[in-house]
Amino acid sequence: MNTSAFGENTNSDQFPVGEGQPFLLLAGPCVLESEEIAWKIATDMQRICRDLDITYVFKASFDKANRTSLDSFRGPGIEKGLRLLGRIRREIGVPVVSDVHDVSQVEMAAEVLDIIQIPAFLCRQTDLLVAAAHSGRVVNIKKGQFVSPWDMKYAVEKVRGAGNNRILLTERGASFGYNNLVVDMRSFPIMRSLGCPVIFDATHSVQLPGGAGGSSGGQREYIPTLARAAMAAGIDGLFMEVHPDPDTARCDGPNSWPLDRTEKLLKRLLAIRKAVQEDNDGGE
Repeated sequence: MNTSAFGENTNSDQFPVGEGQPFLLLAGPCVLESEEIAWKIATDMQRICRDLDITYVFKASFDKANRTSLDSFRGPGIEKGLRLLGRIRREIGVPVVSDVHDVSQVEMAAEVLDIIQIPAFLCRQTDLLVAAAHSGRVVNIKKGQFVSPWDMKYAVEKVRGAGNNRILLTERGASFGYNNLVVDMRSFPIMRSLGCPVIFDATHSVQLPGGAGGSSGGQREYIPTLARAAMAAGIDGLFMEVHPDPDTARCDGPNSWPLDRTEKLLKRLLAIRKAVQEDNDGGE
């Protein structure tokens, strides 16, 4: 199925994605820690993606409402966070994506964001999905750790039923016992069959939810392995949390990828994508 440009009979001139389109990358820090860090990541990633002919979207949360502990850093909040995201969008010239956790946040977020993201824990929240759909923005729905890939059709139907066909689906791993996730590579073609471009969250998929006591742990060393496998399975884009110094990141550091190693990883992934496309075209 041709999933280009956000599903059937839709288009986006700013960042087309899907079959026959450039590769899409959503990358940035887990949460907005500081203007300096956000600016460095956005400018470095913009350069890297321009050189590699990748469509780049800067991602960062203005409020991480689902942190494990009450004491965990959540970010600057919606007003300050959206102001910074808006500056990055205008002055650096890249689209931006962030997640919303409540219907009340959608209208304000839609004034700034190019993509509204629905967190995995909230992928079945009907009112939130409908509000995001009504915003007219692209809606990126993260597949819940507790949801099968085929059951994501119901989330898609909620957004489409509200009049929005501009939908991305993101795989971020499924619960596998306590404090562990596993990625089922079958989920990519299954979710693609719903008529939506499919993104792989390579960094949250190596997260160990709640596995570090009052916060989540992670196994950063497996990010390249899963990303290569997902690329071979035929994804349309990649979601990555990158940071100049992941070990000091205030959120999701253990499963964030070092910024200075990102270009090398992306080059290897694009080589796999090229081989997959050649194979699909009948090459040997």
